[in-house]
Amino acid sequence: MIRLLIVDDHPVVRDGLRATFTGEPDIEVVGEAGNGRQAIEMVAAHNANVVLMDLRMPELDGVRAIRRLRETAPETRVLVLTTFDTDSDVLPAIEAGATGYLLKDATTEELLKAVRAAHQGQSVLSPSVANRLIGQVRKPQRGTLTPRELEVLNLVAAGATNREAASKLFISEASIKTHLLHIYAKLDVRDRASAVGEAYRRGLLD
Repeated sequence: MIRLLIVDDHPVVRDGLRATFTGEPDIEVVGEAGNGRQAIEMVAAHNANVVLMDLRMPELDGVRAIRRLRETAPETRVLVLTTFDTDSDVLPAIEAGATGYLLKDATTEELLKAVRAAHQGQSVLSPSVANRLIGQVRKPQRGTLTPRELEVLNLVAAGATNREAASKLFISEASIKTHLLHIYAKLDVRDRASAVGEAYRRGLLD
């Protein structure tokens, strides 16, 4: 039996979803939650094994709730159901541990199939979401950093000013600024702090 928890901050949406699963012999809606915090509590209280999770909710959003559930209930599958399919919504949800990602224009048949597949640990993605993920995988890197750029970035990460970095590398401040502009472009960032953070994320800095 699939023990399903519905999480959405709109009562009308929750009512509609509950009606969708009424009568399905292998699916039992064990509860409803209006935000991520309630979802975490109810997963534990009702032993839900599949969560139908909205993303944009008050108190605790869907992505943060997914991360928490991955820690507190790693066996529970989370299927995102939302109206948003932008990169800023899709990628964080998948990275947080969502098993699948559907949009709210999915048909009843697609939704039922997705819940059953999620219960089996299978990934389910709406076509537009799948295309976005494929696009991210195929997106070429903006460029690797040169040894000199890495030297500059290491000094910046250590807190050096442009003048201090120029002095240590025996080059002009203008050259440091040029190197930084190239680093920003390659890492797709806009400032020093973001460059350092992105470099750590990519493993370019120890």
